[in-house]
Amino acid sequence: MDAPPEHRVETVYGAFNDHPLRQEVNDEVHARPHEALEAPVQVTHLGMLSGRRAGEADLEAITDLCRRFGVTPPHSGAEHLSADFGPFRLKWERRTEISTYTFFVEGAFDEPFASSPLDQVPFDWLYAVPGPRLVGVHLALEPAWSVPRSNATIQRLFGNDQLVGSHITGGAARVWTDFRIQDDGFTRILMRDVNLRSRQAGRAVQRLLEIETYRMMALLAFPVARQLNPKLNELEERLAWITEHMTRQRRRSASDEQVLLGRLTELAAQVERIGNNTNYRFHAASAYFELVQRLIQELREQRIQGVQTIQEFMERRLVPAMRTCETATARRESLSQRIARTGDLLRTRVDVALEAQNRDLLDSMNRRADLQFRLQETVEGLSVAAISYYLMGLLSYLLKAGHDAGWIPRVELYQGLLVPIVVFSIWLLIRIVRHRIARKEL
Repeated sequence: MDAPPEHRVETVYGAFNDHPLRQEVNDEVHARPHEALEAPVQVTHLGMLSGRRAGEADLEAITDLCRRFGVTPPHSGAEHLSADFGPFRLKWERRTEISTYTFFVEGAFDEPFASSPLDQVPFDWLYAVPGPRLVGVHLALEPAWSVPRSNATIQRLFGNDQLVGSHITGGAARVWTDFRIQDDGFTRILMRDVNLRSRQAGRAVQRLLEIETYRMMALLAFPVARQLNPKLNELEERLAWITEHMTRQRRRSASDEQVLLGRLTELAAQVERIGNNTNYRFHAASAYFELVQRLIQELREQRIQGVQTIQEFMERRLVPAMRTCETATARRESLSQRIARTGDLLRTRVDVALEAQNRDLLDSMNRRADLQFRLQETVEGLSVAAISYYLMGLLSYLLKAGHDAGWIPRVELYQGLLVPIVVFSIWLLIRIVRHRIARKEL
């Protein structure tokens, strides 16, 4: 008999063993959703460069603001929050080295930048937010039913006629900005609703704010690149001097080569230190620049007659700055590679010089060993003569004793016969001893 359907479903679901990170990985796709916005709305966006190790401090600041307004604070380790605080709505996001605070206030306004949502936020809390301000944007989203503003009116809002703007999201909205920091310390963006849905408006506003945030984050590398270029010029000149000094004379002493190698090693250490101090900034700038380009593409811009688009502005201003950063990075990497190649060449020359010295030393030792061998042979010859002489002296005493006893009639004859026998025997004995010693040494 089949089991009831409810029991069968429960059994099937309970048969799976989920990966411990399944829920976390799935929720990451749905994290940080866009806000649903209805025009008119005023937005203030702050980007505080608190640093890569200030996550806890940023979380404490948000928790403090939530407690003041009776809002449930984010859990420990959270990196984003979207909540209604009553007088305003807040969206907080913690990124690698920057925290962004976006405040929303809905309601009609006459002058889009005469007031801001920050007027509703406690001043002492704003004063204590961690990190210096890198990004500050006031954005005003006007409704479609409001009276359209003339070009002259829009220019007065920004204080100049060098505006950037376009139709975005397929013509559903229009946007104007100048990407300048005004006297109040904020950049201004004016956005007019043409035919936006609430989620669509939230996505468009979020993209504009992120473009400004990532633009500023990318440009942090530009001053670093400008300061780095003179240093790279100096290091390249020092490398050129070392290379020229290497090729000036073909015959150099080992001590001179060691001095050059020491200078080259110091040069390589300085280049690596520069790389350690700048690699993160330049790689982060490249990533932020790619995000800016992608976000601009997602805006789907259409030209407003007589006004340059956001993409054109970025191509004229941001792209050259990023090319400068890329050039500085390429120069440093090229310099590091050239130093490595020069170091290999110099070490090769040092090794060759050392090998030549070792060869000369071995030749000298061989000559000395040959002289010692010849001297040893001479000493051996003298030793044979000396030992034979003393041995013949002893034998002469024996022969004389035999002559006195009447056993040996002619002593001189026997002495003459014994001389070659004694000399040969002594020579043979020395040769045998020397060969035995040589075998033991081998």
